[in-house]
Amino acid sequence: MDELMEILEELRPDVDFENEKGLIADGILDSFDIVALVGELNEAFDIEIKPNDLVPDNFNSAEAMLALINKLQDE
Repeated sequence: MDELMEILEELRPDVDFENEKGLIADGILDSFDIVALVGELNEAFDIEIKPNDLVPDNFNSAEAMLALINKLQDE
C-alpha cells in the first residue's frame, strides 16, 4: 500500500487518497490522471491493467486500486 500511496501522491499531491472514496465518481481523477496512473502501476507492480479493468469501481479509492493490483498479481 505504501508504494501505491507514493505513486498516487506524486501524481496528485492535492488529493487525500487515504480518505477519498469517490476518486472517479466525484471527478477528482480525470482520464489523463488514469492514463498516467495505469502506466505507473503497470511498471511499479509488474502487472498489465487491461482495457476491461478500466472501470470506475477499480479506481474510486486507493483500496480499490490495491485490490485490482493484488488480483492482477495473482493471475
